[in-house]
Amino acid sequence: MQTILGAGGAIGIPLAKELVRYSDKIRLVGRNPKKINPADELFIADISDYNQTMEAVKGSDIVYLVAGLKYDLKVWQVQWPAIMKNVIDACKKQGAKLIFLDNVYMYGKVNGWMTEDTPFNPCSRKGEIRAQIAQMLIDEYLKKNLEAAIVRSADFYGLALRSSVFNILVIDKLKKGQSANWLLNDKVKHSFTYNIDAARASALIGNTPSAFNQTWHLPSDKNALIGAEYIKLTAEILGSKPRLSVLKKWQLRLVGLFVSDIKESMEMLYQSEFEYLFDSSKFEKYFNIKPTPFKEGIAASV
Repeated sequence: MQTILGAGGAIGIPLAKELVRYSDKIRLVGRNPKKINPADELFIADISDYNQTMEAVKGSDIVYLVAGLKYDLKVWQVQWPAIMKNVIDACKKQGAKLIFLDNVYMYGKVNGWMTEDTPFNPCSRKGEIRAQIAQMLIDEYLKKNLEAAIVRSADFYGLALRSSVFNILVIDKLKKGQSANWLLNDKVKHSFTYNIDAARASALIGNTPSAFNQTWHLPSDKNALIGAEYIKLTAEILGSKPRLSVLKKWQLRLVGLFVSDIKESMEMLYQSEFEYLFDSSKFEKYFNIKPTPFKEGIAASV
């Protein structure tokens, strides 16, 4: 049994499609899970609840923690440590392996390329939480209490994404004939991870015994572009004009007075203001797999 905790999100859906390559027993866990494959087992659970998590993981060989929480610091402070503890304990009890989908918040502002060896140096409160829960898992597998791997991605773009900034501000805007938006600085390079690549790689890592007890950066095209170039490329694919409006910090701060997600994102704006470069060469070399080029991934997303 391979179990996805948080089965309805940006990675959960394509991950379920990928796992049929490896297993005919797939369990989708969430508050309102829906079948992706005909034979999927659906399990309703709140993984912030210890007992529900135990039941959700029961009988699993491999567990994928790909859940997302409301983008709210107070929610993260309470629920992320609880969820990580619940899932670790459940996997230890069941003897299940664990794959945890992580982001790059714990690295903080990095000058140069982010790699698996980049030290944790968070410069945000959300980054501190992500560092805390990642370290919880690392400590467990270093002590050989369970087999686990962290799979980490840059910002997502891709298919059927409701929360991707790139999809919302670039693809959706240009498709409507509007000016695309970019955050703060369209003159610095910014890496993105194609969600289909991330799902495919997560499934592969989960089914590769030698890949456990370490961190992997999920495959991401290393040919990062600047914001203006992403707009131009997307517009060319759409056959439209590359119209662009750069959103300034004061504008976002003003909108944040009324939109909670924008307010919560203010501490993360360093990721848009400066270069954001994500290196996945470890994965590419080990598995001999190349990430989807931006032109191909954006065309599919469009």
